[in-house]
Amino acid sequence: MNRKLTRIIFRIGILLVFALSIQQIAGFYQKTETSRFYPVTNYLDFFSAGKEVTKVRPSVVPGGQSIGVTLQTKGVLVVGYAPITNKEGKQSYPAKDSGIEIGDIIFKINGITAINDFQVAQEIDKKCKENKTIVLEIKHKGKVLEKKIQPVFCSETQRYRIGLFIRDEAAGVGTLTFSEPNTKIFGALGHVITDIDTNDQIELSDGKIVESTIYSIEKGQKGDPGEKIGTFMVQSNFSGKITKNSASGIFGIYEGELRNPYFSTIVPIAWKSEVEVGPAKIYTVLKDNTIEEFDIKIEKIMQYRTDNKNMIIRITDPELLEKTGGIVQGMSGSPIIQNGKIVGAVTHVFVNDSTRGYGIFIEKMIDESGITSKAAAARKGGSSLTK
Repeated sequence: MNRKLTRIIFRIGILLVFALSIQQIAGFYQKTETSRFYPVTNYLDFFSAGKEVTKVRPSVVPGGQSIGVTLQTKGVLVVGYAPITNKEGKQSYPAKDSGIEIGDIIFKINGITAINDFQVAQEIDKKCKENKTIVLEIKHKGKVLEKKIQPVFCSETQRYRIGLFIRDEAAGVGTLTFSEPNTKIFGALGHVITDIDTNDQIELSDGKIVESTIYSIEKGQKGDPGEKIGTFMVQSNFSGKITKNSASGIFGIYEGELRNPYFSTIVPIAWKSEVEVGPAKIYTVLKDNTIEEFDIKIEKIMQYRTDNKNMIIRITDPELLEKTGGIVQGMSGSPIIQNGKIVGAVTHVFVNDSTRGYGIFIEKMIDESGITSKAAAARKGGSSLTK
């Protein structure tokens, strides 16, 4: 009898625990407008019970401005090999023979920091004339190494050389995605800046953005993406210091005025779960520095992707299709607005169909920019970066 009673009590206990677990799980998935998640309550008190975890929804000013971007690399980037012809007419490649490869970064020459191509060439020639072996500190496939090189005297240039083409900066035109007026943080492009020759990510030493003006459009067609042709404005209404070059875009701190005539106030961001298949709008510059609004359709959403290709978009606006053929280079970073929220930015064009391309979720860019953490800190302190 006692055993039977014990089994009954034991079964009731299991059912009670199961019922409470179901209740806890249901509570975990409740979600509010500010993306609040309620953790499982721990009835055994192993974890803090009933504490609410809140993800703050920031609001930003949508961009659309055409920007000129310049990046200076850490060290100098090896982008090619240059043959050296000696007095006998024989060609050689000292650096290549020493194991230096395209894509390597040169940090130092005999302990002296590499700044630009001219300075590196001067240092190599100077050290050789002092009868010193050249020792380069380089970054090769993620590892910092030292390479000893014996330069060759070039009969054409009348100086010692190691046979490399190197570059210390990159420049181009893109589109601003957002700005946050309280923190002065900006985000742009929606993708990393890579070297045009090596396709490797540029390691940032310094960088800036300024306003640019577009004076021509090369219309895109199948197999040949078009391009915005522009110049940097001397009298820029804004400028910014780039502090991060990442897979989600470039980010930094700006000064001056950043305005989009289509938005008089800040706009909330959309969580990736709120982005929908259907109509949306993008904002970009096609002429001078005037932001314009165009219709697009979000055709597919890919929440599972961890890169910057989170949605497939199609240009549907007749005017934009007539002027550009669809998405063109320089349009990267153009903000995407849907249902009153900023949902993402244009990042890529399909080479064989310039009317279509990829976009990145704005949530990724905001997280990468640092706005999310600053907004949470401001909320605790009583100020507001949210709407």
